[in-house]
Amino acid sequence: MKAEDKKAAKAAYKEQDVVAGIYAVRCTASGQVWVGSAPNVDKIQNRVWFTLDHGSHPSRSLQEAWRAHGSDSFAFDELERLDDEDLAYVRATQLKERAAYWRAKLSAEPI
Repeated sequence: MKAEDKKAAKAAYKEQDVVAGIYAVRCTASGQVWVGSAPNVDKIQNRVWFTLDHGSHPSRSLQEAWRAHGSDSFAFDELERLDDEDLAYVRATQLKERAAYWRAKLSAEPI
């Protein structure tokens, strides 16, 4: 790859829209639900599935359910996208508040 191509690729990556949001992971076999928040809701499913596949997810109950029921029993749902916010601390507060709301609404465990 040429230097010009690398610069163009970096510029394109930096210009991507990043949307914060709330998501749910559902186990269809057990009916359990886990809710989490992410600064980039478009990319979080890959990270969650990767950590579960490798047995390194920080949520013990989610990891145990994954081992017990297998990946085919799980679904990923994007619950909410947050409005674009320039201030990181405001976005972090919004993510916490909305994740708490969805956990209560769905009787879900946190991720």
